[in-house]
Amino acid sequence: MSVPSGSAKTAVLLAAMLLAAGCMVGPKYDKPTTPQVPAFKEQIPPEFKEANTWKVGEPRDDKLRGKWWEVYKDPQLNSLEEQVQVSNLTVAQAEAQFRQAAAAVRIARADLYPSITAGASVARAHASANRGFLSNTLGGGDFQFPVANANYEADVWGRVRNNIAANVATAQASAADLATMLLSMNAMLATDYFELRGLDAQKQLLESTVVAYERALELTINRHDQGVASGVDVEQARTQLETTRAQSVDVGVQRSQLEHAIAVLIGKPPAEFTIPPTPLKDNPPPVPIALPSELLERRPDIANAERQVAVANAQIGVAKAAYYPTISLTAAGTLESNSITTLFQWPSRVWSIGASLVETVFDAGRRRAATDQAMASYDAMVAAYRLSVLTAFQDVEDNLAALRVLSDESKIQDAAVKSAERTLELSTYQYKGGITTYLQVITAQSAALSNEVTALNLLTRRMTASVALVKALGGGWADSSLPTATDLMTRNPASGLPPQPAHTSEKPKP
Repeated sequence: MSVPSGSAKTAVLLAAMLLAAGCMVGPKYDKPTTPQVPAFKEQIPPEFKEANTWKVGEPRDDKLRGKWWEVYKDPQLNSLEEQVQVSNLTVAQAEAQFRQAAAAVRIARADLYPSITAGASVARAHASANRGFLSNTLGGGDFQFPVANANYEADVWGRVRNNIAANVATAQASAADLATMLLSMNAMLATDYFELRGLDAQKQLLESTVVAYERALELTINRHDQGVASGVDVEQARTQLETTRAQSVDVGVQRSQLEHAIAVLIGKPPAEFTIPPTPLKDNPPPVPIALPSELLERRPDIANAERQVAVANAQIGVAKAAYYPTISLTAAGTLESNSITTLFQWPSRVWSIGASLVETVFDAGRRRAATDQAMASYDAMVAAYRLSVLTAFQDVEDNLAALRVLSDESKIQDAAVKSAERTLELSTYQYKGGITTYLQVITAQSAALSNEVTALNLLTRRMTASVALVKALGGGWADSSLPTATDLMTRNPASGLPPQPAHTSEKPKP
């Protein structure tokens, strides 16, 4: 084959120049502003309204760290939370989805480079004797080695680069989603754990109450034997005792369910997992409160929403690039001969090189519709981002308010418990002195037990509200931990992410 003509050289040179000076069409990405009023002015409150009434951690600038559960100073909780990091199957699923998104980045990046194929072929054919003078030249064999083809689409208008940017943002959103899932699983475990300990405290209260009621029944039987108390008093005391015993047994149902839920959260069969009873006693610790402006950088769900906006923005560039022509470069080379003995000689070479420019001249509005679709998707993602910010503010305010109200209620409830205990003590003395009936004692017993159970439930709710507040604050996460584009170009972009499970091609086992 002859060398390329001057026009072909010009075409190749022009394509190379266009590649070097290539531009990216589509809007430049700017991080969306936070929730706005109709005048489009940012409305970030300087601080949370409820923070003024909540005792925060000292010093004020102290922040939650990655292992936020350590603030509760509970070794058993610490051990369970560590297992969530490596054994929770929901987290493992999210981690695999992140690796899938990271691999998609490398797939998109490959479009920046030419694709090259190579191969060899050999063929033998018998030509027709009736084809005239061509019959001798077409007979025999045909050898080719190697057959190499290179194809490359010049990214002049930034379609490939915008596609890479979209995949990078998607992978970063997946990493934020993984962080959100991990935070949710950690918070769920802590909530279940404190509810379980609250039930342990309730069980302890009911068992001690059963012992007190057994003594009260014994007292009533003795008084009945002495002719002082009636049989009605005895049966009332026995009814009170058996009712409380039933309540004590019933606590075991919910406790078992919570224990089983914790087992699943740490990736264990419920049959192989047991938590020893540990009554809840401590009040929730102070939690450092971030400023609203800091919250935008510490909530992984907000980071996920922001990265989805970046994806939609890059997709606008991809859609707009379709308006411009596609420039492609092709090259091919091989050695070809009808004899293996002359295959590797210089005259056997065959090669070609060229460039093409293709422009769509009519598509019935397809590109316009695709651009409108991409822009509408961008607007939807911006709205979703702003909603996620508002929801984050609401989460923090809700749980700050819950902690404040529950703390005030607990103080009042503690006073009610003391009053009920004093009433029971006086009623018992009066009954022993024959001043009142046993009905008054039973009423005082029921009121005392009810108030004590309420106090324990309030303590449990305060602990779970504390966990919810930590979750609302992001649990110590920061958007700086998201993988960069450079990280995603490697095969191990999981720096700072949960440990990856072992991979196997075998059928999954339970």
